[in-house]
Amino acid sequence: MVKPVAVSGVQPSGEIHIGNYLGAIKQFVELQEKYQTYFFIVDLHALTENPDPQKLREQTISLAALYLACGLNPKKTTLFIQSHVPAHTELGWILNTLTPLGELQRMTQFKDKSEKHGVLAGLLNYPTLMAADILLYRPEVVPVGEDQVQHLELTRTLARKFNSKYGKTFIEPRALVEKDVARVMGLDDPTKKMSKSAANPNNYINISDSPDVIRKKIKVAVTDSGSEIKYDLQTKLGISNLLSIYSVFSGNSIKSIEFKYSGKNYGIFKSDLSELLVEKLSPIQKKYESFLKNKKSLMKILDDGSKKANKTAEKTLKDVREKIGLI
Repeated sequence: MVKPVAVSGVQPSGEIHIGNYLGAIKQFVELQEKYQTYFFIVDLHALTENPDPQKLREQTISLAALYLACGLNPKKTTLFIQSHVPAHTELGWILNTLTPLGELQRMTQFKDKSEKHGVLAGLLNYPTLMAADILLYRPEVVPVGEDQVQHLELTRTLARKFNSKYGKTFIEPRALVEKDVARVMGLDDPTKKMSKSAANPNNYINISDSPDVIRKKIKVAVTDSGSEIKYDLQTKLGISNLLSIYSVFSGNSIKSIEFKYSGKNYGIFKSDLSELLVEKLSPIQKKYESFLKNKKSLMKILDDGSKKANKTAEKTLKDVREKIGLI
């Protein structure tokens, strides 16, 4: 039986923290068992933030190594770099010709990022390139965070518009938003999501953080003035966030963790959480270092993935070219 297709990508910008891991990469690893998956590193999208060239190269390789260390299997998924498949930019331009300017200006991320980086054409056209990233592989589902649902809705709109004008070509993919994925909040401010762009490094725990750094960050993580280890999003945001992290990494329910630490103080709980994270992240870190040391093997995986992705993407693009009148 042919598996349905799932597609997603992640920008190679900054370190990957445990929130990224739980919200995206862990899900990707699970999806490769049920879907025919295409996961890629969106280096072209990263250019909208004008990164340092050497840093972009390093972060792209680093993210690929981390994907594999976390459990993506090149025998089960197609892992590649976005810029290695030229069809992405060609289809992105074609979709630009169908996209009203107002649709792009209404995008929440365009408004937010324009305030930081200025009104760049790349930021404006980000959603049409993202639509091309998706539609090339004709996926049934796209795993996305809630902040990307608006972009996926535009992708669906463009697929409908193209199909209506030129004939059935694209599948309208549906968003796969995992409702029970833990929403990891900042360790220094549990009212906001954990973020790699946070000014305070104690906001997040990177997958690559050393045991000592993990222990230090958990030790200074915000809790509250009480002492009861209880999940309560109204009055105990900090400890609730730590309980959620403990639950996901241990596989135990929050209720069972509350029972385990009944009558114990925050210090004991935080110490145990630190050791749990060290234990769970250590195997990933070892595999990650191994992939980085063997760059030749890593690049072969990415090259093989690009060849496979190019084959699928070119097939879609050939169909598109013929329908719109390109010779």
